[in-house]
Amino acid sequence: MRSEAVAGAGFVLMWSSGFIGATLGTRYAAAETLLMWRFLFAAGLLGGWWLLTRRRRFSVQELVVHAALGVLSQGAYLAGTVWSVQLGVPAGTVALIAALQPILAAALAHVLLGDRAARRQWAGLVLGLGGVALVVGGDLAGGSGAAPSAYLLPFAAMLALVGASFLERSAPEGSSLADTLMIQCAVSAVLFTGVALGTGHAAPSASGPFWFAVAWVVVLSTFGGYGCYWLVLRRGSVTRVSTLLYLTPPTTMLFAFLLFGQRIDLLGLLGLAVCAAAVALVLAPRNRPPGSKSGPGKHSPSRRQVDARE
Repeated sequence: MRSEAVAGAGFVLMWSSGFIGATLGTRYAAAETLLMWRFLFAAGLLGGWWLLTRRRRFSVQELVVHAALGVLSQGAYLAGTVWSVQLGVPAGTVALIAALQPILAAALAHVLLGDRAARRQWAGLVLGLGGVALVVGGDLAGGSGAAPSAYLLPFAAMLALVGASFLERSAPEGSSLADTLMIQCAVSAVLFTGVALGTGHAAPSASGPFWFAVAWVVVLSTFGGYGCYWLVLRRGSVTRVSTLLYLTPPTTMLFAFLLFGQRIDLLGLLGLAVCAAAVALVLAPRNRPPGSKSGPGKHSPSRRQVDARE
């Protein structure tokens, strides 16, 4: 229980650090440059560790599933978040949009897994979107510097993370956390190197702050953030990860205020409160019919199915 609490707290802090690292790095280089060097170093470190200590053969299923997870949870997700930060979307707002993942995941569980509590979940999704609209409206009214279209990128990133969360439940068992991260980082390194070379932004900045930002996102965001993400998801459920994910916006907003002076107005705080109510609505315990039992039986869902439904 204590280890789960530590992993959860680590996840919130480390995941929040990614939005701060994106703000730090994109001040000195293009988003694709930061992402390319982030994953080249991460993949190199993990690959070296694997050669020295693991050197086992991966099954085709492992490679395919974890490569797909890397494209969704790192490639698409980080492309959307980092590019939106580069375009001027405040880090706290990006974190808040990403935190809609639990609501959308719960709503999609109705379609994909036959969840019966769909009405409450769809209501929560609508309420959550309303809360984000308040925050985005406050950003635009306050002159955040980002074009309205830039706010579509965090939404696309959030959709990619939802897809990754569901796909992970079908991942083959037996892969260690380090093996999983190594495959995903290798795929992301190839992906972002191709993008950086294609746009002519592969050359890194020579400035010290840029390399500090790279070290920040490699150690804290990649190893810490994604490591804790998959660890909590494997030990708990989609619901637990989703609940912890919602704690990242206020954490990110606090960091952004202390480090960059990014302020959030009253409308933004109201939107944050509305989103909190939406998540509480979606994740509230379900009422079971009197006399119902949840013991194992012929028609009982598996643990993997239960986790995905939550």
